[in-house]
Amino acid sequence: MNRSLYLIRRSSSVCQLAHLQARKLYSPITMAQLSTDAVAHASAVTGNSDQKTTTWHGAGAAEFDLRSDTMTKPTPSMLEAICQTTLLDDVFNEDPVTNELQGYVAEITKHEASLLVLSGTMGNQVAIRSHLAQPPHSVLCDHRSHIICYEAGGVSAWTGATVSPVIPQNGVHLTLEDIKKHAVLSDNIHYCPTKLISLENTLDGMVMPLAEARRIVEWAHANDIKVHLDGARLWEAVVAGAGTLPEYTSIFDSVSLCFSKGLGAPIGSIIVGSEEFIKKARWFRKSIGGGARQTGVIAAAARVALTETFGTDPRGQTGKLAATHEKAKRVADLWTSRGGKLQCPLHTNMVWLDLEASGVGPNDLAEIGQQKGLRLLGGRVVVHYQVSDEAIARLEQVFDAALKGDFKRSEDTSKPYGSK
Repeated sequence: MNRSLYLIRRSSSVCQLAHLQARKLYSPITMAQLSTDAVAHASAVTGNSDQKTTTWHGAGAAEFDLRSDTMTKPTPSMLEAICQTTLLDDVFNEDPVTNELQGYVAEITKHEASLLVLSGTMGNQVAIRSHLAQPPHSVLCDHRSHIICYEAGGVSAWTGATVSPVIPQNGVHLTLEDIKKHAVLSDNIHYCPTKLISLENTLDGMVMPLAEARRIVEWAHANDIKVHLDGARLWEAVVAGAGTLPEYTSIFDSVSLCFSKGLGAPIGSIIVGSEEFIKKARWFRKSIGGGARQTGVIAAAARVALTETFGTDPRGQTGKLAATHEKAKRVADLWTSRGGKLQCPLHTNMVWLDLEASGVGPNDLAEIGQQKGLRLLGGRVVVHYQVSDEAIARLEQVFDAALKGDFKRSEDTSKPYGSK
C-alpha cells in the first residue's frame, strides 16, 4: 500500500475511534471499563500485521541503549490507551482517566490523594515547596540526591531553603545516625533549622532498607520534621524484595513516583500525600506551568506502564521489572569475571563499573560500544526492560575489548555527563 494512503487511512481510523469515544460524553470511566470493541479496533489500527509497522512497534533504538532506564520506548498498548482516552481539562480537575489514575495510585500507596505531574523533577520540587512555609529552613538529604545534583538548584531557588547534603557513613544509604548528626533541632539563631528530610530510594540503584526508612521517619515525626521520598525508582526496590509498595510509601508524608523511569511511559510522574498536601501541591504545580490541560493522553499511557511493567501486585512480581534485575546480574558477572571492579554494590538494575580501578578510561566504553551498536555512558550500565539478550551479548564484546586492552584508550578524559 502507498505509504501516504496508509497513513491517511490509519489517521481516519483513529479519528473514528476518537469520535466514538466522544459520543460517550466523557462519562467518568476507568481504564477497565473502556469498550472492548474500542480496544480491538485500536489494536487493529496499531498492530495489524498486514499493515506497515509504525515507530511504536518494537523496541527500536531502546534495545541497545543502556545509558538510562529513561531510554525505553512507548509501546503499541500505550498508543491504544491514548487513542481511547478522555480529553477533558485537568486544570479544572475534570478528566476521568487522569482522575482514575490519581485515585488508583493513592489507593495502592495508602495515601489520601495524588497528583499527576510532568516530570520527576517537578514532582520533587512541588512536594518540597508544599511542605515548606518560609525561611529560615533547611532540607537534609544524601549528598548524591537527585534534588541537589540534578534539579538545577531548584530547592534553593524556589523555596529559599538551605540544602544540607550528608555523606552516609556506610557508603550506601543514609541511616538515622547520619541524620541525627546533621539535623538542626535547636532554636539557636546561628543555625538553619531542619524542617524537611528528603530521602531517595533507590539511589544510584541501591536500596534503602524499609526498616531504616521507618527509623528515620519515626524520629523525624517525633521532632516535627516532615519526610519526603524521591521514589522515582522505588518500583525497583520493591521488585528487588525490599518491601511492598504500600509498606514503603505509607510511612512518608509525601512520595514522588516516576512513570517514565523504568516503567516505560513517554512522560509523567505522580506525587502522593494527604488531601490537604495535594490541594496545596496542585496550587504550586500551577504556579510553575505544570497545570496541563488534556492530560488524559499522559495518564492513559502511564496507567498502562504501571500495570504492565510494574504489575498489579504490591510486590511488583507480575510485571516486567524483575527480569531487568536478572540481566543486570549477568552484566555485573560479565564484568567481574574478566577482572573488572564494581564501584557500588548491585541491588537492582544499575551496574556501576569502577573504570579507574579496572584500568579503563571514563569514555572508553562509550567509544567501543558505539562500534558494536550500543549506547553507553561512562561506567553506569542501566538495564531496562527493553534491553535484549543480543544487547548483553554485544556488551560482553565491549568488556572483552576494554579489559584486554585491545583498544586505543580514549584521549577524552572528561567525566561523562550523567543522566539520572
